[in-house]
Amino acid sequence: MLEGLNHLTLAVSQLDRSIEFYRNTLGLTLNARWDTGAYLSLRDLWLCLSWDEHRNTAPHPEYTHYAFTVTQAGFSPAVAHLKACGVEEWRQNRSEGASFYFLDPDGHKLEIHAGDLRSRLQACRQTPYAGMEILT
Repeated sequence: MLEGLNHLTLAVSQLDRSIEFYRNTLGLTLNARWDTGAYLSLRDLWLCLSWDEHRNTAPHPEYTHYAFTVTQAGFSPAVAHLKACGVEEWRQNRSEGASFYFLDPDGHKLEIHAGDLRSRLQACRQTPYAGMEILT
């Protein structure tokens, strides 16, 4: 029935600032913009930024976040770039694969990660989480 993730929409408090961040800091392509929104892309990812008067910039206290893929070779340069751009780190990596957790200007929790589901499951086969059952 489902074929994949179609798009991701993030509510933002300052559209121009968010476009700048996703375009210039993270390298997404700006495809369209209008008074209250913008469409950006990164390979198959379609990202919509939507101005929302109710969005504040404080990160939510829970773990929900959005992870972007980087290669292992590209991980350290990507982290260096993000730190040079002044992003705020919100968590230290505690799992398999190289990860860097950071906030966007509106407090959305983001991550860059070198790894995939296959490598995560392989690590979990060796050291499973409490109560974990691997089904594939």
